[in-house]
Amino acid sequence: MTEHDSSLDAIDRRILRAMQDNARLSNVELSEQAHLSPSQCHRRLKRLEELGVIDGYSARLNPEKIGLGVTAFVSVSLGKHGESPATRFAEAVQGIPEILECHSVSGEADYLLRVTAPDLKSFSDFLMHRLMAFPFVESVKSSIALECLKRWKGLPVS
Repeated sequence: MTEHDSSLDAIDRRILRAMQDNARLSNVELSEQAHLSPSQCHRRLKRLEELGVIDGYSARLNPEKIGLGVTAFVSVSLGKHGESPATRFAEAVQGIPEILECHSVSGEADYLLRVTAPDLKSFSDFLMHRLMAFPFVESVKSSIALECLKRWKGLPVS
């Protein structure tokens, strides 16, 4: 399968939309929403998993309810460019649980991170003593999220 496979038909898309809305649907419930028999629906779902269209299953947690009251977006610039600092940075972020996402970006910064922390003091400690402690990190700029107006609920499956 290519990065974007147009071989997904309307039934595949119904299955994907339903699974993004509620991945805990039983196969019978999913088959009803997809307008398929349970066995056909199960085969389609397994195919979507095998193709990697469905990347995995997880629960969306409310950060505030588990004590993570601060979300921030952090732009990171590396001091030296090239393969070694970029590789070292990519490896380093994998082991840091506060970093929820890390994207290589174009523009002024090299990376954009989505970070969470219990409070501002914890976030400051993370920035000063963990992220900026890496010798290849030249600068960071952060923006604290004041309010989440829309939470991620899934990809738009047309």
